[in-house]
Amino acid sequence: MRRLGISVYPNHSSVSEIKEYMTLAAKYNFKRVFTCLLSVEEGKEKIVKDFTETITFAKSLGMEVIADVSPKVFGELEISYNDLSFFKEIGADGIRLDLGFTGSEESIMTFNPQELDIELNISSGTRYLENILSYQANPDKLLGCHNFYPHRYTGLSYDHFIETTQVYKDHGIHTAAFVNSPSATIGPWPVEEGLCTLEMHREWPITTQAKHLWATDLVDDVIIANSFATEAELKALSEIDPYKLTFDCVIEETTPELERKIILEEFHFNRGDVSDYVVRSTQSRVKYKGHKFEPFNTVNMETGDIIVETSLYAHYAGELQIALLPMENSGKSNVVGNITEADRILLSYLRPWQKFAFNEVK
Repeated sequence: MRRLGISVYPNHSSVSEIKEYMTLAAKYNFKRVFTCLLSVEEGKEKIVKDFTETITFAKSLGMEVIADVSPKVFGELEISYNDLSFFKEIGADGIRLDLGFTGSEESIMTFNPQELDIELNISSGTRYLENILSYQANPDKLLGCHNFYPHRYTGLSYDHFIETTQVYKDHGIHTAAFVNSPSATIGPWPVEEGLCTLEMHREWPITTQAKHLWATDLVDDVIIANSFATEAELKALSEIDPYKLTFDCVIEETTPELERKIILEEFHFNRGDVSDYVVRSTQSRVKYKGHKFEPFNTVNMETGDIIVETSLYAHYAGELQIALLPMENSGKSNVVGNITEADRILLSYLRPWQKFAFNEVK
């Protein structure tokens, strides 16, 4: 199951602010909460109070909470990997190991009597997961989650992201990665130049970031790394189908009602006999056979243009296409809209037979 999540930082925000944010996120079906014990400097008593109140409230909203920790935190809070009861006492569903142990300790943790999930740091790029599994860990208690990077230019390269995440998916481990809210400013550290896993995402719209992660087919959960995202951002993310590529688009004002309906309401999938030049969705030409599709905007096509063929193309009439490359128009193809510049990056992820849709933006 693919899910959405938020991040909260009780040592940087008031409990009341966090509760309000979690309530809003739950309204839009966000199911995960990431919180961080790495940068907590208050005493153990205050940590227990603030985190317990925050986590308990999240659980009441039906949200799962994972707390980020490291061996240093274990030492400062006098916690042993043999006894994770502290995290159960504050209400967490699991812990994320930002920095790990030797592999044996993590393996032992997966048998903790508190039944906490143990989430591993995917981003490190070592054979960390394989090492832990070699100690006969319980794989059903393992999760994987990437890092986020507050310093510009330090985020993961795309190739490294793909390579490291693929290892977890090959072992059937549930995965997560972070996206950046352009409107949010709170993270765990003083440096805040956006919080994201992939460096290429830092300036992208938040919806494109999420769709891109899901389009790789390697990420299950998408978590907003910084807080507090706006309600508009939460709502927009909640409206994305994580299993279907949905392209934001602008539709030409002169587009007739039927062509508009074909774009926005018909069920689209990429034909199996793929072309270098166009994505083809052909069911509309069958459904509307006999309708006269008149030419009205037969300009040359650019990458990302949405096309509905006119009746001048005979049995192709009514077929929807997306231009993958610039093409000269024969005068028989109507350009009815175009995919937003940000979402054009997603075109390369459309596989044969993949389902897709359009979301009109004004």
